[in-house]
Amino acid sequence: MSVMKNRAVLRWLVPVTAGVAVIGGGAAVGTFAAGADPALPPRSAAQLLEDLRTSRLDGLSGTVVQRADLGLPPIAALAGQATGNDLAGLVSGTHTLRVWYGGEDRQRLALVDTLGEQDIVRNGRDVWTWNSRENTATHRKLPADAPDRATVPATPADAADRALEAIDPTTAVTVGRTATVAGRDAYELVLTPRDKASLVHQVRIALDAKEHVPLRLQVLADGQDEPAFQVAFTQVDFRTPEADQFRFNPPPGVKVTEATEGERPGPAGERFEKKDAEKPDVRTVGTGWTTVVVAKIGDAATGVGAKPGADAPDAQMLAGVLGDLPKVSGDWGSGRLLSGKLFSVLLTDDGRVIAGLVTPERLYEAAKG
Repeated sequence: MSVMKNRAVLRWLVPVTAGVAVIGGGAAVGTFAAGADPALPPRSAAQLLEDLRTSRLDGLSGTVVQRADLGLPPIAALAGQATGNDLAGLVSGTHTLRVWYGGEDRQRLALVDTLGEQDIVRNGRDVWTWNSRENTATHRKLPADAPDRATVPATPADAADRALEAIDPTTAVTVGRTATVAGRDAYELVLTPRDKASLVHQVRIALDAKEHVPLRLQVLADGQDEPAFQVAFTQVDFRTPEADQFRFNPPPGVKVTEATEGERPGPAGERFEKKDAEKPDVRTVGTGWTTVVVAKIGDAATGVGAKPGADAPDAQMLAGVLGDLPKVSGDWGSGRLLSGKLFSVLLTDDGRVIAGLVTPERLYEAAKG
């Protein structure tokens, strides 16, 4: 497969020629930074983007370390408890994962901690999730038209694919210094939002000099010297893993839940079916780095869409944390604000959730609409 899965970004590319200075009508393209490691030949930003577009990845395995310091309260961990999925906690702290990729329909992700292991295994249309701590597993059969894109940005390539979607004339694209990641030489592609309303200062993507695969992605928040989010290989092997790596055999005594289309697994193997009428009304405002998502989900005062009188302990816990968020108000209405280094979330009293990688002021503007 091509590492750069998102084809929308390609409309901003121009033919790679000497002296290229512009991508799409305004995004600046820098050349290889002076003083960088001379072991690698110079490459322009346009050339590195073309390397990404044309690269092929047949398989890999490796160890990935993900670090996140978003300056948020422990809501992510609570959300993971409420959904029965500790993988939701990947948005905070430091985590080590083992990954295997054997093609567009064969992937495996293992999150290992001191208390156990959680795996997500895809083999064709079969997807298994397994929790060794609880000795439970969920099996899901994907529809024939299921997308190949991973739902969790577990590798630098997954995260880079999302970052590259934001490339447009509002993005300055330059080349940073070379680096060594997981023992391999790499170029660094730097994306810098032009709009000052974005809380993202830079996204830095280290590309393997030979395979052109992202080995590391760092996101720096505005005014911060250290990455607020980083995902990087510490060890990587570009050979295709054996087929056995993608076959899941439930261990003895494991409780298996069969999830059907339209259902999602819940805590302790319970299943919840979300009817179309209950799905949130979602729209977006703006483009690129300052895109704001607006969702109508219910009465924020009752716990972000939770029905009044909900007695689930996890729902009560989450509602309690949200109730401690600062109150804000303006000509747009009133609500509560969750703000971190990289993004802001506004929960309005009329039941809307408005979020983006932007300053709170940009959320207030969207709330007027």
